[in-house]
Amino acid sequence: MRIPTATYAPLPRLALLAVLPFTAFVGWGVWHALAVTQAFQGHGNRLALAWAASFLLLWWVPLAWREKPVSVTARQQRQLDTLFVTVQIPAYNEDEAALRQCIQSLFEQTRLPNRIHVVDDGSCDRATGQPVTYDQTHAWFLAETDRLGIQATWTRTVNRGKRHAQMEVLAHDDGDIFITLDSDSVLDRKAVMEGLKPFHDPGVTSVAGMVVVLNSRDNLLTFMTSMLYLPFTRGLRSAQSAMKRVMVNSGTLAFYRAETIRKYAGVYENERFRGRPMQMNDDSLFTLYGLLDGDTVHQPSAVCFTLVPVSVRHYLNQQFRWMRGTFVRSFWWFRYLPMTGIAFWMPVMELIQLVLSVVIPAALFTDPHPHDLGAIVTSTVIVGLGVNYLIALRFYAIDRSDEPQWFRLALFLTSPLTGLWRLLILRPMYFYALFTCWKIGKWGTRDSVEVGLAAPAAAPLVGT
Repeated sequence: MRIPTATYAPLPRLALLAVLPFTAFVGWGVWHALAVTQAFQGHGNRLALAWAASFLLLWWVPLAWREKPVSVTARQQRQLDTLFVTVQIPAYNEDEAALRQCIQSLFEQTRLPNRIHVVDDGSCDRATGQPVTYDQTHAWFLAETDRLGIQATWTRTVNRGKRHAQMEVLAHDDGDIFITLDSDSVLDRKAVMEGLKPFHDPGVTSVAGMVVVLNSRDNLLTFMTSMLYLPFTRGLRSAQSAMKRVMVNSGTLAFYRAETIRKYAGVYENERFRGRPMQMNDDSLFTLYGLLDGDTVHQPSAVCFTLVPVSVRHYLNQQFRWMRGTFVRSFWWFRYLPMTGIAFWMPVMELIQLVLSVVIPAALFTDPHPHDLGAIVTSTVIVGLGVNYLIALRFYAIDRSDEPQWFRLALFLTSPLTGLWRLLILRPMYFYALFTCWKIGKWGTRDSVEVGLAAPAAAPLVGT
């Protein structure tokens, strides 16, 4: 399987796509806010007020359009070239073809890393009790890193969780920049070069990569997941980056100043919640360390492809793990981030939006005053379609070599269906996750290999 490429689309084209629907949507909203029609029997203003409160909590939608990749001068690039870059890949019950392609994508970078650490955290198929080994990939990895002049280690440890696998090597590594990858991450050829550019600013401590779905055409679930990722990966995170306050990096691809990570060695891997070891949501804790030490940003031109679950069971397990971890992390944000900073208030606004998503519909449909239910439903559908399509325009921020235009158009046109999925499936799940947030584990989902590449591994065996 060839490694795909991706580029960040120019802003003028995105802005042109957004002008007409945004203008129409805002115009309709203003008209509705001012109109008190007989059809609504006085409900026009109450509906407008409720929606206005919701729209204020979508502050990130227009701000996300301000994002553009960080660029550097020739002098700054020469300084970046002197940085010693270490990549850490934790592996646990990963599909071997996916792991090989992850490593191969590092070997094809326009800016090679200086060192790569692979840590196998005691992979074992619990169904059979047999260890999962990657002997051929291990041998090929060491041969290729030697040929390319990259320092390399491959370590197998007793299973202790992802954080221990990461700090097994990062706690003592003397690099300048640490890159963390998931073992199924596949990087665009320019991902490392682009991800390093924001570090020309000495105040930047953390850089998030742009995440896109690799197996988007496997089935209907992966098709939907491509759009379900969008509000966070190309929306909220992009808006946060405009303020240099990204709250959560994705473990699929993230860059950190090494001194920030080394400073918290021993604390990071031993986090506890309600007296129990906390191993999930590792990426948000690393990002919090970056927030405490400096600025955290997103580099949309550092693109990383990732495999997503192909079965509903694995998808739900993943979502519960993320939801519980994010809720737990909010306690840390409120405790350690200053109330005078915008980063403190962003999770507050998310919690308010979560509450309003229940309170507003309940208030509208239990209102004792007479009203036209059909008119309310119709206007709500119009608003929902407008919001979903406006958010979905961010999908066109990335051009990919492996997705035809018809597929991208199909994703965009069906975006309201993913909006319904968020409302009817993910929102109730989030409330359940809040009340079961203590159910935490080491890796959260993999008792055995969950998802793999349909094609054979792209990298050749040693000697072939």
